Order: sequence, then C-alpha cells, then structure tokens
Amino acid sequence: MYHSFINKKVLAALLLAGTVFSSCKKLVEIGAPATQVGLDQAFASDATATSAVLGIYNASFTRDLMFPLTQLPGISANELQNNVPNASLDEFKNNSITITNGYVATNLWAYSYAPLAQANAMLEGVTKSTTLSTGLKNQLMGEIKFWRAFLLFQQVNIWGDVPMPLTDDPVGNASLARTPAADVWKQVEKDLTEAQALLTDTYPSTLRSRVNKQTVNALLARVYLYTKQWQLAETTADAVIKSGIYSLNKDLNTIFSNTSNEIIWQIATLNGLSVFTTNTDAKGGSFAATPGVVPALTATDTLYNSMEAGDLRKANWITPTVIGGTNYKVVTKYKLRVLPTGATTGNEYNVVLRLAEQYLIRAEARAQLANLGGAIADVDTIRSRAGLSMLDNNISQTNLLLAIENERKAELFGEWGARWFDLKRTPGRVDPSKSRADEVVGGMRPATWQSTDVLYPIPDAQRQLNTALTQNPGYN
Repeated sequence: MYHSFINKKVLAALLLAGTVFSSCKKLVEIGAPATQVGLDQAFASDATATSAVLGIYNASFTRDLMFPLTQLPGISANELQNNVPNASLDEFKNNSITITNGYVATNLWAYSYAPLAQANAMLEGVTKSTTLSTGLKNQLMGEIKFWRAFLLFQQVNIWGDVPMPLTDDPVGNASLARTPAADVWKQVEKDLTEAQALLTDTYPSTLRSRVNKQTVNALLARVYLYTKQWQLAETTADAVIKSGIYSLNKDLNTIFSNTSNEIIWQIATLNGLSVFTTNTDAKGGSFAATPGVVPALTATDTLYNSMEAGDLRKANWITPTVIGGTNYKVVTKYKLRVLPTGATTGNEYNVVLRLAEQYLIRAEARAQLANLGGAIADVDTIRSRAGLSMLDNNISQTNLLLAIENERKAELFGEWGARWFDLKRTPGRVDPSKSRADEVVGGMRPATWQSTDVLYPIPDAQRQLNTALTQNPGYN
C-alpha cells in the first residue's frame, strides 16, 4: 500500500523542511524549524515537535485530498457534475467505477493513506518523547488522534472495510488485510474520545486553523449520528452549540470567510484562496473559472431544482450562468477565485466543519429519539437563516426525518461528500432493507445503478501489491 513506502527519516526531513509549514508561520507563531533532522531530534523540543505535527495540516497529499473528497462523492450523489470530458470522472457520474479508476487509486486511496502514515509516525514520536512539556504533548497528541480519526472516517465511508494501520511499521502495514468497518468505526470513536480528553476549547492557532476540543466534538457528533448512537449524537452536538464559541452567520455570503464565527475548523492556505476555487489543474477542476469559461465542476440541475423557492442558499450559493448557450449552476459558497486587486492575500481557507451542521445533527438525533419539538426548533433555526418558512409543528416523525435530509442537502451541498454519505447511511423510506442511495440515485440512474455501488472499489493496483486485500462486492 502507498503508505508503507514512506521512509521515517525521509518523512522527518520532509516534515521539517522550511517549505512545509513555514508559509503559515504567522498562523501558528512558532520559531523557524530546522531544515533536516531525524525523528528523535524532531521531537526533542516543543518547537520542532510542533513543526513536525503541523506538517500533517500542510503536506501536499493532505491538500490534494481535500478537493476529491468533495468532487467525487458529489458526482456520485448527482449533486455535482463535471463539465470537462473525462472518462474516469464519467464512471462516478454513471456509478460504474472500475477497479483501475485513477481517481480512486490516487486521489482517494493514496492521498488518504499517506497522511495516515504521517499521523502514525508523528504519534509515535510524540508518545516516546521525554522532553516535551506536558501541555504541548497533550495538545499534539490530541491533534494527531483527531487527524487519524478524520482520515479513517473518510476511508470507512468510501470503502467500508479498509486496512487500518495504527503503528509506524512500514513492513507490517504493507500486508494488512481489510479491517471490518464496524471495528474501524470503533477506532474512529476511540481516537476522538481520547483526543477530546487531551484538548481544551482554546485554539492553538489563529483563525481556527488547528484543532481544539470542540473540533473533536463536532466530528464525534457526526460519527455518533452515522453509527446511530442518537443520544450521544444529540449530547455531543449540543456541547458544540452551547460552548459559546460559535454563532451562525446571518449573512450567507460571509460564512466561508476565514474570520466567520460559524467555522469550527478550517485548513489554512498560504494565499488565502480556497482549493475549491483554485484547484484548476488538468486532473482536478474547480468550482470557479475565468469569466466566460465553464467551471469544471458545477451543481446539477437536479440539486438546483430540488431547493425551495425563496431559499437564500439557492440565491447566494448557486449562480446560474449561461456560457455557450448552456445554463450552468455555478457553486459560489466560496467567493474568491483570484486575489482582489492590490491584495497580497485572500480571506478564504478550506472550511471543514461548521456550526450549521451541528444543528442538523442534533435535529436528526432528536427526531430519532422522538423529541420532535426539539428537532423542529433546530431545523427552523437553519431554515430561518435561509429565508424559509418554519416547519409544521404537527409534522410526523417520518416526514420530519425526510425534511432534515432535505435540509442537509440544501445546507451542505458541495462540502466533503456529505450528501453521498447521507444517502449511503440512511435506510430507504419505502424499503428499509435498502439505502436511500438505492431510492434516490438508483431512481435517477436505473440503467447503471446497483446496490453495491454505495462502496467504491479497492484499487486493483493495491490488491496486486498486497494479496491480503479483498475486493468489494460488485467489482470482481
């Protein structure tokens, strides 16, 4: 597997090279790191250990992972469409992904296992260090455990059973079999609960670009929701909402500004421009393009037409644009494609977690617990900001859960595969033995859809390197 080939000394040198995080020195306010050290030296002092761990946030493979985690599941869920002819991306559009698909092999598998290997190496270094201050050691361990949980969360949602390396052992990790998804979920929960105990509410950096305790709670609430632990999901989301740190932005056009008080966690960029508007290489595409040019990735008409009339999110986050006679629905959650005239930096990073989702998590958990009044209040909080009418107080539990699903679709589209994951995890309304993906995506693409498409294939190249890897059903 990709992660097994990273040499420890090379990794340490890479992490502490001046180019890795020195571009964000002002955000983290640490001294300049050494240019090349071994692992033991990397964790000898607070400054070098901090530099090493911060490398996870800014490693090239971390940045390269962000866009595909929105693009590819978004295409699978038919909320996003690719406008550049590309046979490999068409496989996601048709839910007919092959075992040799390069996006699965590289943009998802390699780019998620590389930072996972990095996290394991950093965890070993911090754990073994006897010279770090206690407070910093706890902070760094909490951040690393969060990162590992975050990466495993993506992997288990994409593939189900996955290899789960938890040690810095390249040889052993290279031959790992797939761990059952249920055990991966348990590890994600374990890492997050341990990180929760290690961190405080204080952010260790400006602009919420590093992890604090409520960042952990926000992801943990999502994990509890996905694993149907309703009471824990409600309690944990409630803790984030009531922490007093965050508030919903009234202006939808400022939510993705890097100073937005709605943001729980965002990944910083050097130039203040988001990867979601600047990722214009031949492989990736972007939500944005030069005026008059078709953006590589836009919202589908299906998504646009499903949003209610008068929804301010529809008006502010999707901009219908006619180019060459075709009306494209351009996603405009992020506003900056280039720097404003005379500016040296923009004001948008890459938002990962924000407060609105916590209201919707709490709403769904409350609805599942038959607290319909509490769930309605949470949904109405989000609908009110979107300029929509309030829900009927006499709505049934079944219809309320469907309303929450639709609210999540309208609020979280184009963000980290949320819609795809929601469709996969939710039982069918007509046939609970199937998933909502069967009903929704299967209904739109009956000629190519099969129930096994809810999981992506294990890359064939990885199975050739590691014969212990089995394939997901539907791809043999």
